Order: sequence, then structure tokens, then C-alpha cells
Amino acid sequence: MYFNISMGVPEMEDLWNNLCKKSKEGTLKGNDKKLFKKLTKALIFLQNDPKYPGLRTHEINQLSKRYGFKVWQSYLENNTPSAGRLFWVYGPDRKDITIIGMEPHPEDKKDAYEKIRLSSL
Repeated sequence: MYFNISMGVPEMEDLWNNLCKKSKEGTLKGNDKKLFKKLTKALIFLQNDPKYPGLRTHEINQLSKRYGFKVWQSYLENNTPSAGRLFWVYGPDRKDITIIGMEPHPEDKKDAYEKIRLSSL
């Protein structure tokens, strides 16, 4: 099943548009270039199969309870300090996925997801 990916507004949409613009202009450098490559790769996998093993997608129960709907987390990277994570939800339509946040993996174990703030839907 193929999913339509959209960016939760405003933060994710602004970030994605900025990275795409820099990529088209050939001005992506350093950390932006690395982030764009990781994000693009993750979005392609997510679009084709949200359960793709490399994404290690799983529901974050603490966030699902806080926001009142299932919030999923997928890996942008692994085995690096503060590895990036994508947070997303299914919807608004049946074949849609909306990216609602991107954060480093919370390092502390106790109430780790309390600090995560996601875009409004």
C-alpha cells in the first residue's frame, strides 16, 4: 500500500520546504545536507511501508494518551547520540500519513516523552 505523506504545519512543513529549496538550489551543506538525505530516505520507506524494518516504527503510548490518537515513531538514524526520530499519525484520510514532529531520541528513561512537543494538527 502506498501512502501520501504530508507535513504537519507549521514546523515540519517549513523545515521540509526549506530543505527542498536548498537542495534544488544546490546550497545544502553540512548538517542540513545530512538531515535532508536521512529524512528523504526515511520518508520514501514510510511512504511505501510504514512497518519497514529499518524504520523500527512503533507506537509511543505516552504520546498517544496525551494527544488522544495513535502517535507513531520511526527512526531517522540509530546508534548515534540523540538519534533523530520522526513522529507521525495516520490520516486525515485512509491512505495518508502526516508527519507531526521530528525530535532527537529522548536520552533519559524516566518520563522521556514528556519533553516531546509535536506540531498541532
